[in-house]
Amino acid sequence: MPSIRIYQKKQIRLDRLNFRQAQMFKIGNVGVAAVKNRLAAAEGPTDGSAKPLTKRYAIWKTKLGKGNRRNLMLSGDMQRNFQVRTVSENRAKASNSTRKDRIKAWITNKIEPWIVFSARNRTAVLDATNRILIENKSRLVVEKALGGKQL
Repeated sequence: MPSIRIYQKKQIRLDRLNFRQAQMFKIGNVGVAAVKNRLAAAEGPTDGSAKPLTKRYAIWKTKLGKGNRRNLMLSGDMQRNFQVRTVSENRAKASNSTRKDRIKAWITNKIEPWIVFSARNRTAVLDATNRILIENKSRLVVEKALGGKQL
């Protein structure tokens, strides 16, 4: 199956996604939310504290009233633009929407990886996947019994 790109202007339209793609969209959103929550708490990819800011940047950020922690929230644009962008039946991809934010994310990722799942993020995604599979267990059993595609 081909991937479907998701564009969000005012409201997301999920009515054109098939059943498995809608499930992957839910799982992808759980993963993105877990990463954003980790970043907001200024935690790094190992669930420990994030790498400290440089001295001058920390002073400048503190003067602006934004605190001196690495939480990607100076203006908030980079975190706000980080969303699920592409969904297929077995994959959900998240990225930033604008070119400027993609470049900023790439540079920040070189300083310390932030677009990765930590151990707690993986656990959250696996729990969400298990909940979705339990919700749809009856449908999966019927589909397998009828000789349909297996997941």
